[in-house]
Amino acid sequence: MTEDSFHYLQDSLTPKRIVEELDKYIIGQDNAKRSVAIALRNRWRRQNVADSLRDEIMPNNIILIGPTGVGKTEIARRLSRLSGAPFLKVEASKFTEVGYVGRDVESMVRDIAEIAVNQVREEKTVEVQERAAQLAEERILDIIFPRTPGQQGEEELQTQTREKLRDQLRAGNLDERTVEIDTTVSSSPNMQVFGPMGLEDMGVDIQNLLSNMMPKKKKKRKVTIAEARELLQQEEAQRLIDPDAVSRIALERVQNAGIIFLDEIDKIAGAKSSSGTVDVSREGVQRDLLPIVEGSSVNTKYGVVRTDHILFIASGAFHVSKPSDLIPELQGRFPIRVELDSLSEADFVKILTIPKNALLKQYAALLATEGLELVFAEDGIAEIARIAAEVNERVENIGARRLHTILTTLLDQILFEVPDVVTEKTVRVDAAMVEKKLASIVKDRDLSQYIL
Repeated sequence: MTEDSFHYLQDSLTPKRIVEELDKYIIGQDNAKRSVAIALRNRWRRQNVADSLRDEIMPNNIILIGPTGVGKTEIARRLSRLSGAPFLKVEASKFTEVGYVGRDVESMVRDIAEIAVNQVREEKTVEVQERAAQLAEERILDIIFPRTPGQQGEEELQTQTREKLRDQLRAGNLDERTVEIDTTVSSSPNMQVFGPMGLEDMGVDIQNLLSNMMPKKKKKRKVTIAEARELLQQEEAQRLIDPDAVSRIALERVQNAGIIFLDEIDKIAGAKSSSGTVDVSREGVQRDLLPIVEGSSVNTKYGVVRTDHILFIASGAFHVSKPSDLIPELQGRFPIRVELDSLSEADFVKILTIPKNALLKQYAALLATEGLELVFAEDGIAEIARIAAEVNERVENIGARRLHTILTTLLDQILFEVPDVVTEKTVRVDAAMVEKKLASIVKDRDLSQYIL
């Protein structure tokens, strides 16, 4: 295992610290936070175990069970940002059984490999920026003051002149000057290859294969020196990056730290119908999913990915079906089950105010760009939470997502009329205003407008 394997799973990310970070964005759901924090920390622990035992330690995959809008997806999203590891969110309901039209389950592994390659390529690009900038600078100097062979005295004079131009270039004095540069372009930039089905599955990258067979073309462009520096720096950076090293590091990351979030797994659970039969196509997807979760080799265009140590986090509302409706083998691959709580009125108040990205803070920031200060009184926040909880109870419980629809309705007029009609510098949202604006929602039996 290379040194690179360790830098993206930080020693400082202890389970307690992970939960503290999740608390900044997600209200409640302590059991779920603890479970994912332990699962993430175990990735780091495994990487520090002796080689002889490391391959034997399998990830404890998790199923998050709970109604919509309680924070299942948000937990996974924040976890991916914390870990910096390759992360893919995919809906299980999008997959079809092998042999049917649609996406097969192996595509999720190819997708996460692509994410990891882009992630590593960006990191490597940052690493070589300084060297790329130097090379780009030399190319620009060669354009504006090409070297010519001459006697010793002339060469010294050329060097002095070139250094003076370099100083002006770095100071930005030449940025507006126009130069003509040669840039490399693909011989068929808009080429899209439609190959036989299955070649992508076999790890064959047809487009790159054909692109490499065709010679690169040079295209002359007239641009300012400021633009030329940026274009040439990007070009030089790509030359300095070893694509084979990028692929190798990316695949290692996927295999040892990748996280795949399988949303809506309840949609492929084989709930029995009234006749006692099970939807065969759903069970087929589960059986296709089983070897991926258990551990198998998947061909990608960057190489073979072993899925044994990828962490799978599944989630579902399980309104119609239940986790026990999944095939027994798949249930066994998700040993940790966490039930998330429904959100209460008190939770809504906290969701509106505590998280760093709270909705009230977002709307206040949006209207601040128009010079309007949006102030939410405590009784106003409490009233918003009360109405959201009431509508959830009476119509359909969509959790915290209800707050989006309630706030959009509440602030609709202000958002439309600023800055043309509303001229006040401050708007205060209190209980009276909330009740006046939203009274019709609670009274009206036809609440279809407010269901997401």
